[in-house]
Amino acid sequence: MSRVGRKPVLIPSGVKVQLEGRHLNVQGPKGKMDLSVHPRMNVQLTDKQVEVTRPSDIRTDRSLHGLTRNLIQNMVLGVTQGYTKELDIEGVGFKAAVKGNQLTLSLGFTHPVEFKIPEGIQIKCTTPTHIVVTGVDKQLVGEVAAEIRRFHEPEPYKGKGVRYTGEVIRRKQGKTVG
Repeated sequence: MSRVGRKPVLIPSGVKVQLEGRHLNVQGPKGKMDLSVHPRMNVQLTDKQVEVTRPSDIRTDRSLHGLTRNLIQNMVLGVTQGYTKELDIEGVGFKAAVKGNQLTLSLGFTHPVEFKIPEGIQIKCTTPTHIVVTGVDKQLVGEVAAEIRRFHEPEPYKGKGVRYTGEVIRRKQGKTVG
């Protein structure tokens, strides 16, 4: 048995979980999420927990077992606590601002970079060089943060660019006059 898949997902108070055929709906104080469960996985819903079982021990069933359980766990955590990714911008004149549902980044290009904020994601700029991405969907929060970082990845000589908060950039020495 999968160590991860064997554990039941506990449902905290204030979270409503519904299983309709192969569709699992999770609703909580921060929002709601839906999941289409793989046809090979069996999901049982009791009053305070969700259990995932697999029909056999073939390789695909074993891999889907833990994955399905973790997807459900991430949905429950997302609608109760939410997920957050923080980004820092480093460089002279580099800054960010949110206007409506657009994130405007000045990253040293000849034009500002416009990023349309997807539905279900909130972006705040606490300072002009600090971006906070929040939402209920763990995958979507990570993908949006990665897209923003991809506009100008940190370069190894001066460290200019967009990086995750706490990310360490390996620096290179540069040319020496000899």
